Amino acid sequence: MEIKPGPLLQTINSPKDLKNISKEDLVKVCNELRQYIVDVVSVHGGHFAASLGVVELTVALHYVFNTPYDQLVWDVGHQAYGHKILTGRRDSFVTNRKYGGISGFPKRSESVYDTFGVGHSSTSISAALGMAMASHYKGETNRQHIAVIGDGALGAGIAFEAMNHAGIEKSNVLIILNDNCMSIDPNVGALKEYLTDITTSQTFNDLRDNVWKALGKLPVGKDFTRDMASKLELALKGLVSRNSNLFETLKLRYFGPIDGHNVNKLVDVLNDLKGINGPKILHIKTVKGKGYDKAEKDQTKWHAPGLFDKVTGEIYKKKFELPQPPKYQDVFGRTIIELAKQNEKIFGITPAMPSGCSLKFMMDEMPDRAVDVGICEQHAVTLSAGMATQGMKVFCNIYSSFMQRAYDMVVHDVAIQNLPVIFCLDRAGLVGEDGPTHHGCYDIAYMRCIPNMIVSAPMNESELRNLMYTAQLDSTTSPFSIRYPRGEGVLSEWQTPMKEIIIGTGRKIKDGEGLAVLSFGHPGNFVASAIRELKDEGLNPAHYDMRFAKPIDEKMLHEVFSKFKRVMTVEDGTVTGGFGSAVLEFMNTHHYQAEVKVLGIPDRLVEHGTLKQLYEEVGLDANHIAAKIRTMLGADAHIALKS
Repeated sequence: MEIKPGPLLQTINSPKDLKNISKEDLVKVCNELRQYIVDVVSVHGGHFAASLGVVELTVALHYVFNTPYDQLVWDVGHQAYGHKILTGRRDSFVTNRKYGGISGFPKRSESVYDTFGVGHSSTSISAALGMAMASHYKGETNRQHIAVIGDGALGAGIAFEAMNHAGIEKSNVLIILNDNCMSIDPNVGALKEYLTDITTSQTFNDLRDNVWKALGKLPVGKDFTRDMASKLELALKGLVSRNSNLFETLKLRYFGPIDGHNVNKLVDVLNDLKGINGPKILHIKTVKGKGYDKAEKDQTKWHAPGLFDKVTGEIYKKKFELPQPPKYQDVFGRTIIELAKQNEKIFGITPAMPSGCSLKFMMDEMPDRAVDVGICEQHAVTLSAGMATQGMKVFCNIYSSFMQRAYDMVVHDVAIQNLPVIFCLDRAGLVGEDGPTHHGCYDIAYMRCIPNMIVSAPMNESELRNLMYTAQLDSTTSPFSIRYPRGEGVLSEWQTPMKEIIIGTGRKIKDGEGLAVLSFGHPGNFVASAIRELKDEGLNPAHYDMRFAKPIDEKMLHEVFSKFKRVMTVEDGTVTGGFGSAVLEFMNTHHYQAEVKVLGIPDRLVEHGTLKQLYEEVGLDANHIAAKIRTMLGADAHIALKS
C-alpha cells in the first residue's frame, strides 16, 4: 500500500524547502508531518509516541536554524522521525528499521543532518558542547549548536556533567529540554518534581513574564542595544532565580517553560535565542504521543506499539501456529516475585526499564522492594552494591548494551569488593530493528574478564528460573551475571519447580560421535534444531549446554577434548573474547589438539533487521549451523541451505 505525504510535505526534500514555506503555513506542515508518521509507523512499525510529541519543535528547529551547518543533536533518537522526514528521507522512511533500510536512530553515515549517532540516552549535551567548543576554537562564532534532550534523559549523570561544564564555557550551545514527564515509563526522581515545580511556580513565572514585558517596552536602538537588553534581563532574573533555578545556578541562561506545540511561538523564541551568545537552555512542555489520542492516554504502551490500525487503534498481535511461549523478560518478572516471597532479602532494581524488563510486575505487587532509578545505569549498579553490603540479594536488571554505561561500577564497586549483586542482562545477543546501538554483543566478553564475576546464560526459561534461584542463595557470595535474549523463549510449560545449579557446571544434551557442539545460552536451541535436521542424514554430533562461561565446566571440557577431535562452539555474543575464546584458552592451557570452529557474532557492527534476518546474516540460524556441522564432519559442504 502506497503511503502519500500531504501536499506541503511532498514539496519538502530538505530544510531549504521548508524555509520557503510561509510561517502561516507551518501549522499545516506540522499536521501533515504528524499524520505521515502515524500512517507509516502504523503499517511498518517503529517508535511512535516520542516523535509525535516533538513535531512542532522539529519543524521550528529546521525552519529557524541553518542545518546542517548549525549542528542539531537529538538525544536517544526516539524523537527524530520528523527530523529524518524533513531532511531528505521522506520517501525512504517506509524502510525505517528494516533490513537494508534507514536506521531508527540518527546515524552519521546516513545523513549530514545526523550530526551525532545516538541510541542510548543523555549524550546530546556533551556532544553538542564538544561541537560548540571546536567551532569556537576554529573561529566559527556564528555557528549554532543545539541539543534536544527529553524522554527522561536529563536525569542521567552524564547530562548533569555536561551542563556543569557548559555553564563555564563561552561556546554557543542551546539546550532544549523537551519536558514530557516520560521516558518509556513515567519519569521518576527529584528532578521530575523540580521541573513540575518550576513549571507551576507563580513567583518564577510572574518574574519571567514581567521581565519580558519590560524589555519589550524598552527602546532598543543606538543607545540601548539588544545585547544591553539581554544583560538587563539576565540581571533582573538573577534577583530571584539565581537561588531558585537549578539551571541558572549552573550558569545556563534559562528560558521557559513555553508550549512546545505552538510552532509559531517556537519559531519566534528560537529566532530570539539565536541572537544570544553563550550557553542557554530552553524549557518546553510537550505531550508524548501528541495528536494521536490513544498514544496521549497510554504513552508507555504507545512508545513502540508495533503495527496497528490507525483508525481504531487496535494493535495487531503476532500470530503463532503453536502456543506462544512466554517472553524471557516476563519469566524474569514472575520468577523474582516468586523468589522474593520466599526470601525477604531480595530487591529488584532497574534503570528506567520496568516495563521492558518486566520488573513492573514486582513494582506493582511489592512496591517497597522494587525500584526504578531512572536512566541512571551507574547509579543502579552502585546502589545495588550498597544494598549488598547490608546483606540484601539485589537483582539489578539492565539491558546488555545499557550495562556498558556502568562498566566501571561493575568492576570498582561490585567485583573488587566481591559483592553478590545479581546482574540480569536482558536483550543479550541480537535485538533486531534497534540495530547496533542496542545489540547485546559484548557482555560475555566484558563480564568474563572481570575477577570474581560469574557469567551464565540459560538455554530456556526453566534454566533461567534455576539460575535466578541459584544466584539468590546465601551460598552464592560473588557477583552473578545472567544473560538472556529479547522476546519469546521455547517452552510452553515453563513454571517448573526451581532447583539449584552447581555453579560452573554444564549439562550434556545428547551424546554423539565425530563432533561435539558446545553451546552457551539460547542459541543451544538453534543447535538442537540443526542436529535434529541432520539425523536423517546419518550425522550424529554430540551437544553440550555449558551454562557458564565463567567458571567454565573444566571437567566437562576434559571429557569433550579427550573424546572429540572436532569441536564447535556457538554463542550469540562477539567471537572476540567470548565463550568460544574461553574454550580455546582451556584447550591451549591443557595442551589439547583439536579442530575448533567458533560461531558467534563477528567482529564487526551488525546493522538492524528482523532477528531472523540478522541470525541468518551472522550464520547463527539452524540451517547455517547444520551446514557448518556437515563441513566439519566431512559431509557434503555444498548442500543448499533451506530457504
